Amino acid sequence: MKFNRYPVNGFYDELITSGRRARTSAGRLLQCLKKMDQADLQQRKEAAELAIKTMGITFTVYSEGENIDREWPYDIIPRIIPLREWQRIEKGLEQRLTALNHFIDDIYNDQKILKDKVVPASLLKTSSNYRKECQGMKPVFGVWAHICGSDLIRDRDGTIYVLEDNLRVPSGVSYMLENRKVTKRVFPELFEDYNILPMGDYPSHLLDTLSAISPRPMDYPEAVVLTPGIFNSAYFEHAFLAQQMGAELVEGSDLIVGDDDCVYMKTIEGLSRIDVIYRRIDDLFIDPEVFNPDSVLGVPGLMRAWKQGNVALANAPGAGVADDKVVYTYVPEMIRYYLDEDAIIPNVPSFSCADEKQRKHVLANLDKLVVKPANESGGYGMLIGPQSSGRQRTEMARRIKASPRNYIAQPVITLSTVPTICDNSIEPRHVDLRPFTLQSDRTYVTAGGLTRVALVKGSLVVNSSQGGGSKDTWVVGPEK
Repeated sequence: MKFNRYPVNGFYDELITSGRRARTSAGRLLQCLKKMDQADLQQRKEAAELAIKTMGITFTVYSEGENIDREWPYDIIPRIIPLREWQRIEKGLEQRLTALNHFIDDIYNDQKILKDKVVPASLLKTSSNYRKECQGMKPVFGVWAHICGSDLIRDRDGTIYVLEDNLRVPSGVSYMLENRKVTKRVFPELFEDYNILPMGDYPSHLLDTLSAISPRPMDYPEAVVLTPGIFNSAYFEHAFLAQQMGAELVEGSDLIVGDDDCVYMKTIEGLSRIDVIYRRIDDLFIDPEVFNPDSVLGVPGLMRAWKQGNVALANAPGAGVADDKVVYTYVPEMIRYYLDEDAIIPNVPSFSCADEKQRKHVLANLDKLVVKPANESGGYGMLIGPQSSGRQRTEMARRIKASPRNYIAQPVITLSTVPTICDNSIEPRHVDLRPFTLQSDRTYVTAGGLTRVALVKGSLVVNSSQGGGSKDTWVVGPEK
């Protein structure tokens, strides 16, 4: 394949410079691609598709009231990040999650950051993810968010920003791991040439993170993965992680809280005590005695057992108070307040519609900005100003005026691109990156993350539920 017509103007491409040269560490990959003809490339693409089908890698799309399982969308050309650049990103992610956990612990206890007016108290009062039921709780190590998926983007000038933090039930890590397995099948020769940092040890690090927060000091605490069930869009991941950790995959009906306020799993041999629950169920559904009384997904009495210190929950209930795009705008201030450091990775410049002056600016510039609801995920509810219609902007203005606290706006960031196979050619497609950070008594960051790619030409929406795909991400160390 030739790259002499590959468009490089206007975007930062992760593999190719504006002078059409290979970026650091990308030379061998591009030489390999250049040696392939269309038939060879197509053969490898089909091999990847067959592997995904054989391995049963799927995700669920909700469409017209139906749950549709689809094979995971994957592009065989990987994204490369040089080790030196990654080391800075890794430190930035560790710093960020540490500050966020300080913030969550502070919010549910002393609320010093509110008293010192670093973060407005009004944001807490109007947060849909603040749980008053968690007030006064002190999880072990002061950690509430044990698993975090932060979305990173790179602008046209090469600057990397944090776009958002996912602290409730961040998903996608299973696809990151499976992408690596598929890429090894497709490009085995490149794994001989490159020193690619491994990421397959994530499940063992996840199990160590969960074990560290066990209320009982045991070498092998009993940990389970709590899933809403097979119809959840991330069920593949729930089953995958349970299998990889050697943990039981359970639904709410499989667990019971005893008279001693301990949690037990129902087995054919009787009740078996559970120490740690990696829950993939939203706060409002985990305990019908405390939250939604109609929930059949959770476990009655689970919050009581957690408050008594008889079971650990990851992530802890209430951690979502920091998983809010309005709270996100204050993370650099949190880092300075709690750690006395400047943020290593900056936020995207943002406007909070809760502020009257900033709201007026947003309403006057809807055609130039990206507007996001504070607590939606998956790219839903967004307005991408330059691609919007007059009717869409009018509707968004109405929503902002009706509920200003629920919206933020950001300038349009021209996401970086990576060469991607499109029909009979290789074209640039926009990407972001979701690394995963674990925290308990120590912090671990995946070597890379899930690169999500907007498969539609010109699109900035990378979510798989809206037509996006994925790529393997290589953090490349010194040459072998």
